[in-house]
This record gives sequence, C-alpha cells and structure tokens, in this order.
Amino acid sequence: MTVRVQREDFDPAAELAALDRVAPEAGAVVSFVGRVRGRTADGEPILALTLEHYPGMCEARLAEIAAEAGRRWAIAACRIVHRTGRLEPGARIVLVATAAAHRRDAFEACAFVMDYLKTSAPFWKQETTAAGTRWVAATAADDQAAARWTDAP
Repeated sequence: MTVRVQREDFDPAAELAALDRVAPEAGAVVSFVGRVRGRTADGEPILALTLEHYPGMCEARLAEIAAEAGRRWAIAACRIVHRTGRLEPGARIVLVATAAAHRRDAFEACAFVMDYLKTSAPFWKQETTAAGTRWVAATAADDQAAARWTDAP
C-alpha cells in the first residue's frame, strides 16, 4: 500500500505503472482521479480550491483506510496520492488505484477508499469564487456513500 500527500501534481499513468510493478499478476486495476470542479454546488464559478491537511495524521489515516480495504477485499495493492495547496479548476486532486485478481474486489476497494477518504481523512477545503472564500464540508451524499460500507464485507 502506498500513500502520498504532496503539493506537486502527479502523473496518473506513472502511478498506475508503479502499481503494476507491485501487483504484476493482478487481473484487474481500477483507478479514480478526482479533479477540481469548475463550479460550486450553487453553480458559482470556482477560481481556486485550496486544500490543507494535518501532516502525519493525514497520511496515517489514509494508510488505515487502505489497510481496511485490504482486510475487506482481496486486493494485491492500493495506491493513494492526494494533493494539497491552491489548485485551479481542472487540476488533479486525488488518485486512488487498486489492483486485485478480480474486478469486483478492485472496484469495491477503490470505491470504499474514496468514500472514506472524503469523509474521514483530515483534509480541509476552501473554495475561492468572485464572491470570496468559504470552507467546504463533506456533503450528506458523501456521508451516505461512506455509510453504505458499514454493513459491507
């Protein structure tokens, strides 16, 4: 399991190639790349999104989430890369990639990691629009997505 929190951009192809090197016999690789949206939930254009984190604690929490995915599903590898700092619309924020012998495990583990990352990792997001800045919390939909795993295997 690999976890990185960084300011600089990442190359999804290079990250997937690194995942392949640690899980060369996996029959399935599932990845998710999250990007900065162009508009707020209210439809306002976003000028920038600033992400802050709690160093050390954040990486530890991401590692716990990846380890829990490994306990729940038969995954061979998991890779999480999350950016911090000021990002403009279209910029990559996060990559979650999982490798497993079978697609169901890879898909489920990837979705689980992303759902829990959104709701329980110590990141804080601030949107900048023409009207100013505001902190953005996890939404009810984010909480519902994470809650669906409560009874999952």
